Amino acid sequence: MDLALWIAAGLLAAVALAGGLTKTFVPKETLAAAHGGGWTAGVGVAFVKTLGILELLAAAGLILPAALGIAPILVPVTAACWIVLMVGAMMTHGRLGETGLVLLNLVYLACAAFVAWGRSGL
Repeated sequence: MDLALWIAAGLLAAVALAGGLTKTFVPKETLAAAHGGGWTAGVGVAFVKTLGILELLAAAGLILPAALGIAPILVPVTAACWIVLMVGAMMTHGRLGETGLVLLNLVYLACAAFVAWGRSGL
C-alpha cells in the first residue's frame, strides 16, 4: 500500500511540476496556442502565473513532507487541494468541449483522492 501511495504521489508531483513550470515560465500567448491551453486566452497573466506557482508548491507538498518526515499531514492536505484544482480544471475543459482533458483530470483527481485518503491515516 505504501508503494502505491508513493507512486500515485510521485505521478501527481511530476504532473504538478510540469504544469507549474509551464504556467510560470512559458508566455501566456504560447500557452494559449498549445493543445489544452486555450483556457489561458480568457484569463490574465497573473492568474496563469499564480496557478503555476500553486502547482509548483503542490509538487513539493506531495513528496517532501513524507520523504523528510517533517509535517507529513501536509501530504493529504496538498492532495485535497489538488482535488479542488482538478475540479476547476475539469469544469474549465468541459466548458471548452475538451472531453479528453476532462477525463485526464478525472484520473488525476482519483489519484489525489487515493493519496489524501491513504496518507491521512483513515
